[in-house]
Amino acid sequence: VPNLQGPRYICPAPNGGFVVSEECGDVKVFTSRRKLLCSLSSKYGHRFGNPAGVCVDVEGSILVADEQRHTVHLFPEHGPPICLVSAGLRKPVGVACSSFGHLFVADAGENCVKVFKYRVRPP
Repeated sequence: VPNLQGPRYICPAPNGGFVVSEECGDVKVFTSRRKLLCSLSSKYGHRFGNPAGVCVDVEGSILVADEQRHTVHLFPEHGPPICLVSAGLRKPVGVACSSFGHLFVADAGENCVKVFKYRVRPP
């Protein structure tokens, strides 16, 4: 996939595609045929500081750690973005989520992994 602006982190998407964060401040979603499906900045009108880690949960929502803004946002397929973590992160660089609604955030600023619950019950 050419013409990315400083690709940083990547994860698979449920449709066989993938999600890539870029240093330039955007996150792009590609189809299984490596065609650009959307840019999260354009689709949601969201301004990233420095997007880092990305992951996709069991519902197909994209989660993004923003290293500069010290946040983690969830981008659902439909509806506006939701800020899941807005405090307590110094330098969130990696994210992963479990099928039980746990969000794992690698915080390089504190040399630890922080665990959050973002859904009331498992799917």
